[in-house]
Amino acid sequence: MNIAGLNFDTGAMLKGLKPWIECESPTHDATAVNRMMDMVSYDLVAMGASIERIPGRMGYGDSVRATLPHPNKGQPGILISGHMDTVHPVGTLEKLPFKINGNQCWGPGIQDMKGGNYISLEAIKQLAIAGISTPLPITILFTPDEEVGTPSTREIIEATAAQNKFVLVPEPGGQNNSVVWGRYAIARFNIETKGVPVHAGVNPKLGQSAVKEMAKRLIAIEDMSSEDCTYSVSVIRGGDWVNCVSSNCTAQVLSMSKKQSDLDSGVKRLLDLNDTSSDIQFLVTRGVTRPVWEPDAAGKALYEHAVSVAKDIGMENLPAIMQGGGSDGNFTGAMGIPTLDSLGVIGAGLHTLNEHIEIDSLATRGKLMAGLLATLS
Repeated sequence: MNIAGLNFDTGAMLKGLKPWIECESPTHDATAVNRMMDMVSYDLVAMGASIERIPGRMGYGDSVRATLPHPNKGQPGILISGHMDTVHPVGTLEKLPFKINGNQCWGPGIQDMKGGNYISLEAIKQLAIAGISTPLPITILFTPDEEVGTPSTREIIEATAAQNKFVLVPEPGGQNNSVVWGRYAIARFNIETKGVPVHAGVNPKLGQSAVKEMAKRLIAIEDMSSEDCTYSVSVIRGGDWVNCVSSNCTAQVLSMSKKQSDLDSGVKRLLDLNDTSSDIQFLVTRGVTRPVWEPDAAGKALYEHAVSVAKDIGMENLPAIMQGGGSDGNFTGAMGIPTLDSLGVIGAGLHTLNEHIEIDSLATRGKLMAGLLATLS
């Protein structure tokens, strides 16, 4: 089996990837995400896959679940789990167009994680062209809401993963060509201040500003951060009129811990800040949580298998790390299903207007994915 000799043509891959990148798909725009799901559905059917379109809920877009032809179709196999939503609003292409310069290619969502999703499909195509069959059947699941913590599709991911032996997650590859075999816990919260409104042009001291209270609270919350548990406040919205002392202000908090026990303590610490005893109120409600995923024996065995595949294709190193950031691998790894994450393309600047990939990683990471699909049993 010559995985190293598979024809991953980077020029052709960039040509195929370009429409994906130019189909902007921010999480909160379900219509835009569904346009992306339409595109990938077509590409999957063209590969010979059978697809299931799962309607979105909670205001998010649809999911696409696909299965490839296989003699053992329906039996436990390999799940490739990816998301098609991005953090970039529609219109980002004007500032961050699809652009190639040397060994780098830019575009919204190209690193996180459309590039990794694309090379996963390319790996399947190249195996088919070479006549290499996979020992296990392959299922592909693309979801619409990972960038906001996967509130609407966690159950689908977990149910699909439970029917498979392995989960491969083509999130962006890390520095030094690393992959991820564990992730820290992530918790989200919604916070709100409620004040007492008054005409700001008369005597603002007669009111209680919800915005002012939020400003004090967010500083205090971020100052609660420690090595064990961090807090970050963002997405702040308050007030409707400059001539009215604000009666309401909202924000979101992201908390991260390396251990589940530390996260549990951190969650309690934030929830204990609830205060409705005075004229100005502070409310904390819990949002979605990603559990700690620590590598177990089966997960480490999957990684060691990936190392052997990497050596066979001439990849010099493939370090494994445990890191933050969160992904849908948190769910499947925490379930005890052998999961390997960050198998996608290498690049930098994800979530920014400098998001780009290293073009040569399309082929190298594509071969790694192909090797895993062709040898896992």
